[in-house]
Amino acid sequence: MPTVNLDFQYVVSVIIDIFSEGINRNRHVSPILRRQDRHVTDRAIVIGAGVGGLAAAIRLAARGMDVTLCERAESVGGKVREVDVGGPKIDGGPTVFTMRWVFDDLFAAAGTSLTTHVDLERADILARHAWSESERLDLYADLERSIDAIATFSSAEEAKRFKAFCDHTKAMYRTLRDPFLCAERPKGSMDMTARVGLGNVKALLDVKPFSTMWSQLTAHFLDPRLRQLFGRYATYCGSSPFQAPATLMLIAHVEQDGVWLIKGGMYRLIEALKSIAESVGVTIRTGAEVDQITVGNGRASGILLTSGETLRADVIVANTDANAVYSGLLGGEMADKKSATTPRKRSLSALVWTGMGRASGFPLSRHTVFFSRDYPDEFRRIFRNRQLPDEPTVYVCAQDRSAGLASVPDGEERLLILVNAPATGDTDSLQPQEIDQCHQRTMAQLERCGLSLTMNPERTALATPNTFHQLFPATGGALYGQATHGWDASFKRPANRTRLPGLYLAGGSVHPGPGIPMAALSGRLAAEAAMADLTSMGRFHPAAISGGTSTGSATTANTA
Repeated sequence: MPTVNLDFQYVVSVIIDIFSEGINRNRHVSPILRRQDRHVTDRAIVIGAGVGGLAAAIRLAARGMDVTLCERAESVGGKVREVDVGGPKIDGGPTVFTMRWVFDDLFAAAGTSLTTHVDLERADILARHAWSESERLDLYADLERSIDAIATFSSAEEAKRFKAFCDHTKAMYRTLRDPFLCAERPKGSMDMTARVGLGNVKALLDVKPFSTMWSQLTAHFLDPRLRQLFGRYATYCGSSPFQAPATLMLIAHVEQDGVWLIKGGMYRLIEALKSIAESVGVTIRTGAEVDQITVGNGRASGILLTSGETLRADVIVANTDANAVYSGLLGGEMADKKSATTPRKRSLSALVWTGMGRASGFPLSRHTVFFSRDYPDEFRRIFRNRQLPDEPTVYVCAQDRSAGLASVPDGEERLLILVNAPATGDTDSLQPQEIDQCHQRTMAQLERCGLSLTMNPERTALATPNTFHQLFPATGGALYGQATHGWDASFKRPANRTRLPGLYLAGGSVHPGPGIPMAALSGRLAAEAAMADLTSMGRFHPAAISGGTSTGSATTANTA
């Protein structure tokens, strides 16, 4: 009799929940209802609360799984982090937000919307660029303004070439988005050809996978400064434009399609993802460092924390650097020398100063790049010699500048200053003299372009390759996983599904690549692979979702 009474109460609660949920068609059935409504409660553990881990956890929980997210740090976010130097915190990681549609889809999968949780402003100026005090060029959200700016900066002929370049990169993006960015990693060129279809082989060849980025930029532009500007997009993947495939030119279209500024800084996005994860039932545990992934019956079975606690699960998503898995750091059974990243294959690291400072003489925009005079030498020294560049290209993020024309904040402003560096954080600790010399060269480069910058030494922090190696073990400080060098680099990037059943990978070091939106896509792909594998085993029973909220492919999203 008590059981009947309990069942009756459950039915009543379901009716009440359904009625309540029907008022808001964009919300999911509550996590409690999802778990009671299913025949089996599948358990998932996500290791690492970066963007990829948060995205995977949200998607798995939204489909009814019991998800625990373990993060070794005391706060979530991974590489998206804030630096506290006293006063308002400063973005100390990624600063550019693009491919908004990825997050529109992710938030929709959780029954809400991006704009409900994050205040966005579309940037008018994508970035400001300088080569000297008299050589400056802005790229705009309005393509026609960029064309006019290039005509004034260089020539009318180069402006026409730029327009053709934009058409080309837009076509590249459209060719690769659905079959590559939003799908599991292709097994090779034949698989990729099959995905785009024989009728679209020409479009695939127009991606220029067998050409280097620099050779194609040389074909597009006569002005070496424009080659240098668009070659910089290779560094978004931690790579050299002289070794990266021309495929990476599509990043130019990604920015042209929209750069967004998040009010309050990038970490507001992380706070929103954390809130959503908890709302769909994810248990987030910070300060929970994983010692190893456990294996049982030939598949990943759980994790062992450094505290000695063991957690069991049907699915493990490792949102660490893939090398932490394949180097054996998380257990010898996952070690794979073939998949491990050797030091020579690592992507870029960086020296990053974040702090409060005063800028004068140069009108900083939110994103400003100051180019070196010898680009080939800069990358030669980093990737071949494993040394800091003699004259670095410098990126400055002025976090307090508005989305439109540069405004000058009163007093000190929040600044991030970044120069590329080799990923030698596990083998070569930079000496104070080397860092001081690099700092002097950085400031000299800014002065050469007309920017006088005075940082408050008591309110400035420095991160080096050693810092990043400590924050992200097994990386050597590499911020983007493997460097994307060679025509087949994209096929060699670790896949989201591993050879060990039950273990999946997410994050910027795996397919489809580095960057905030790519990491979010990796989380989606890892979650989809896990659910598909459980379904094929007859163990996964997707939760019912009310309101018709889409949790399907992001490829249906509208983008230019």
